[in-house]
Amino acid sequence: MKNIPNKLASMLCHAGVWAGAWVATAAHAVNDLPGGPAVNQLNLPEPATKIAAEQNSLHWMMLILCTVIFVAVFSVMFYSVWKHRKSKGHQAANFHESVTVEIVWTVIPFIIVILMALPATKLLVAQKDTTNADLTIKATGYQWKWGYDYLKGEGEGIGFISTLDNSHRIMSNTGKPQGDNYLLKVDNPLVVPVGKKIRIITTANDVIHAFAVPQFGIKQDAIPGFVRDTWFRAEKTGDFYGQCQELCGKEHAYMPIHVKVLSAQDYTQWVEGEKKKLAAKADDPTKVWTQADLVARGEKVYAANCAACHQASGKGAGPIKPLDGAAVVLDADKGKQIAVLLNGQNNGAMPAWKQLSDTEIAAVITFTKNNWSNKTGQVVQPADVKTARK
Repeated sequence: MKNIPNKLASMLCHAGVWAGAWVATAAHAVNDLPGGPAVNQLNLPEPATKIAAEQNSLHWMMLILCTVIFVAVFSVMFYSVWKHRKSKGHQAANFHESVTVEIVWTVIPFIIVILMALPATKLLVAQKDTTNADLTIKATGYQWKWGYDYLKGEGEGIGFISTLDNSHRIMSNTGKPQGDNYLLKVDNPLVVPVGKKIRIITTANDVIHAFAVPQFGIKQDAIPGFVRDTWFRAEKTGDFYGQCQELCGKEHAYMPIHVKVLSAQDYTQWVEGEKKKLAAKADDPTKVWTQADLVARGEKVYAANCAACHQASGKGAGPIKPLDGAAVVLDADKGKQIAVLLNGQNNGAMPAWKQLSDTEIAAVITFTKNNWSNKTGQVVQPADVKTARK
């Protein structure tokens, strides 16, 4: 009896917490996100490709067919049980197998399965036909971001990393979500032209990820050491959102996919702009930088690629080791830290960052060696990184 008040108090406390969470959620009401999830969404998302539209049609055909079969079978079963119940004086019948009945209940389901398999197989074959693509892009999954490399077609040679926008990271850390695109905004979206067949080659740098954009009707695993592919052809311009759909670690919820579909003319202008940016960023690896310039650039590289795990304070979190006061950072042998960034360590817990340029790696190392309590005065030049790559 003495435990009853305690249990009641506990129940009231939990109810209060639940009510508070509900009120907090209601206070941050969101609307449908065009190209992304909808509020209280029950159906599949509005398709933006022909494949996605066919998936929707197939889904409803299968659902209706299965529902009709379910209702028909259980209606007959329940009617038979109710109509021939013992209380009405019915006696169980004694009968043996019927060849006719066995043929009927074998042939009819077989026909139904064939009718279901034909459109499903046709759609599956179409989903896997990645031939004759207008544009080929490699999507590489990293913990926890996406890397895009334009391999073939207009824009060939362009490459960049797409990371969750830092403002959304701050919202998550402070528990104050805002906006319809919460945790879906990135710094560099994947840009493609409308009406063109886009082949996406997927792979991963560390663990298994999955590249998925629901409104395009695509989902393809990205597996380390393997190359898989999928494709889509967007039929309208706009912004479309997806997420990694393979549980890939503690930051799994923070690696969204944002695809921006542009008109052919706008896409051409975007390509020209990106190539100009790449030319401007093509640093001379033999250039000798000052410590101040390297630290300034390294701070930006750190915020975009390292702060998600090691924190802005450099203190790390959980199993992630701190950089503030780390032995490898303070070590006079700068080659040790260069090796960590180029090759990773701890079985991929610290991923390799070979995709960064020599200047970016040199800058971020110089930044960590001269930030927080790390006042080593050491400078790493791009030439040091270039030599270590060999």
